[in-house]
Amino acid sequence: MTAPRIFFYVQHLLGIGHIARASRIANALVEDGFDVTVVTGGLPVPGFPGEGVKTVALPAVVASNAGFSGLADAEGRPAGEEFLHARRDLLLEAFHAARPDVVIIEAFPFGRRQMRFELLPLLAAIEKAEPRPKLLSSVRDILQENRKPGRDAETAALVRDHFDAVLVHGDPAFVKLEDTFPLTAEIADRVRYTGLVSPPSPPEPIETFDIIASAGGGAVGAELIGAAKEAAALMPTKLRWLLIAGPNLPEADFTALSRDAAPNVTLVRFRKDFPSLLRGAKVSISQAGYNTVGDLMRSPCRAILIPFVAGGETEQTVRAERLQALDLADILPEQGLTPAHVKAAVERALAASRRGPVSLDLEGAEKTAGIIRSMIANRSPNSKFL
Repeated sequence: MTAPRIFFYVQHLLGIGHIARASRIANALVEDGFDVTVVTGGLPVPGFPGEGVKTVALPAVVASNAGFSGLADAEGRPAGEEFLHARRDLLLEAFHAARPDVVIIEAFPFGRRQMRFELLPLLAAIEKAEPRPKLLSSVRDILQENRKPGRDAETAALVRDHFDAVLVHGDPAFVKLEDTFPLTAEIADRVRYTGLVSPPSPPEPIETFDIIASAGGGAVGAELIGAAKEAAALMPTKLRWLLIAGPNLPEADFTALSRDAAPNVTLVRFRKDFPSLLRGAKVSISQAGYNTVGDLMRSPCRAILIPFVAGGETEQTVRAERLQALDLADILPEQGLTPAHVKAAVERALAASRRGPVSLDLEGAEKTAGIIRSMIANRSPNSKFL
């Protein structure tokens, strides 16, 4: 039998969280026997989407500012109309060539409004396709707060008019979609919780560090890594520190951080074995992004979270506060962060015992594959929606 074909669109604009989560889901779909094509629209990230996954790389766009209000090309130039129209056409060509049974759009319509220039035409093409593929939205458990009137209503209308299901990659025992999307009741029949998309339990680390500070993709992590570096100089030299700056940290910042690092401090851009390293660490210092927290939930180390708040971002603060309430993390503020703050938080974490296992559902990638396979098996040829 022919493997069901999946067409998976993902656009990362600043960090690597979206492409990392989508890649874990794509890999689980391949393991489950699906034929998966991932369409990426951001800068290349080493290791993603992963082996066995077909890829279509659109000309890259990135966020032109921390507030995500504009788009730029890979060289940082404003993305003009001609450039964006060419991207749209390439996306539609890829869709028609793939002839998918299922289309997954990551974040939209709950996020990625900047990409409507190509996603609304994609929705139109899906509606006209014969046979029409199933259309799914893939969203993290905590959404960014919408500050403009009418945005939530517009999102709910798009879901009702076009989407067969909304895959919420979270555990409703931790946070529910309605906690950050007020109109969830209007689309409740489409919502499917998958559990958190976390990696499997990692193997024992090949080397160990006492404290690991990581900045995710690194586009906005220079201050966090800098404060950790200076905190290390204030603490006993017997403690081994690993600073993971991220692949997107500007080269000038990485070079500056490399100067005068203490002998007990190792600075790198990326470690593929990051989850394994967390397993051997005593303390982790990081932002509160979805994927980093997923890795932390597999590790017994103590977590210190510094939520990203630039441009009015609220998602990481909500996640960090929920984890703190469950005694799964401590929080430091991003604004006004100093080495002294980091030092004090690390000392508290070192004095505490290692954390036990969590009760959250962490099998979201595999359960996503199961949900989609069930949808295909139970699809009704006379019904547009589930």
